[in-house]
Amino acid sequence: MTEQFNFDINLIFAILNGKVSAAINRKLYRNFRLNGLEMTPEQWTVMIYLWEKDGVTQQELCNATFKDKPSMTRLIDNMERQHLVVRISDKKDRRNNLIHLTKTGKDVEPQARIVVSKTLKEALQGIEVKDLQISQDVLKKIFLNIKD
Repeated sequence: MTEQFNFDINLIFAILNGKVSAAINRKLYRNFRLNGLEMTPEQWTVMIYLWEKDGVTQQELCNATFKDKPSMTRLIDNMERQHLVVRISDKKDRRNNLIHLTKTGKDVEPQARIVVSKTLKEALQGIEVKDLQISQDVLKKIFLNIKD
């Protein structure tokens, strides 16, 4: 199938190795700052998960965000320093800490969602919904083909 398709291999690898997501993350980071939010795109991925399901293990956050344990530990450490989350020992298994949102972490949700929505609108400007659907389907297939 790929033999019949004349594709730009540099563009394909640029997309697949994260250049698009890196550009979106830079824009999102700037937009957070412009709106007075001390949050990174990485923190956003954790926060959005916790807004849906508060009080989860660090491993669950790793699985949900595709991050390794050391990266997640650093991320949570920083988020604790910013008073966005707190680690609380799991009463059922004291070896585990559950990550909970603080009041600050809960209160920042509406503003953060607005900033993310605005950033996505900027990124997707001029792209037809049908093209977005095709892109999503293709990237999902690629991911499923190569995920471990």
